[in-house]
This record gives sequence, C-alpha cells and structure tokens, in this order.
Amino acid sequence: MKALSVRGDFIMDMIAGKKKIEYRTWKTNYRGPILMCSTAKKVAGAAPGYAICVVNLKSIQYFPLEGFYHWNIELANVIKPIHVKGQLKLFNVDDNLIEPISMKEFESEVRPLIYTPRRKKN
Repeated sequence: MKALSVRGDFIMDMIAGKKKIEYRTWKTNYRGPILMCSTAKKVAGAAPGYAICVVNLKSIQYFPLEGFYHWNIELANVIKPIHVKGQLKLFNVDDNLIEPISMKEFESEVRPLIYTPRRKKN
C-alpha cells in the first residue's frame, strides 16, 4: 500500500474527523488508499513512529496563491499500529502488515503508544 509520513497530531485529527485536507507542495497522480505513518518526532497526543490509519485520497487541487496542493482525504480505517520508518514522498508498505480493527480495539492498542511530555520539576 502507498504510505505517507505525516505529523502524528495531524493523523489523530484525521481519525477524529477534524482534518480532511493534507497540505503538500507536490502532487501525485495516485488516488486511493494511503497508509498514514506518524513521523518519529514526539508530539503530545500522538504515537510517534507508527502507522495507525488508512485514508482515501479522493482528489488534489492546487491553490497558486497559497503555493500548496490540497489533498482531499477521508478516513477509511483505523488499523492495528505498526512500527514504520517514515520516508519522503509516497512510499510502499507491505499490505500483509495492515490489519483493520474496530475503534474500541484501536483505543486500547494506541493508548500505550501515545506520547505524553513529562512535567518539569521546579
């Protein structure tokens, strides 16, 4: 399956239905399912270094005033988290690793992977 590295908090917004557009400076002719892989950067509330959902790339539009392509996406499935090393542009991940799960299973599988920053001691 085609995969894309995205900041982890953005992936969580996709799952919650808050993010329906992914902004990129480049386009692709590919349309269809894309595995969303969280970057390794530790962002509060995200699971760094894991692929946790699949979205459908429906269309791409260019907005010259912004200089960005708007990738119109919709959530297809949440999946059993798999450790993935991100890459630039679209890359391939073995389909056999991708296992759709229910949202209830997703909550219990992802909760231990979520990064929570430690509070600094005074």
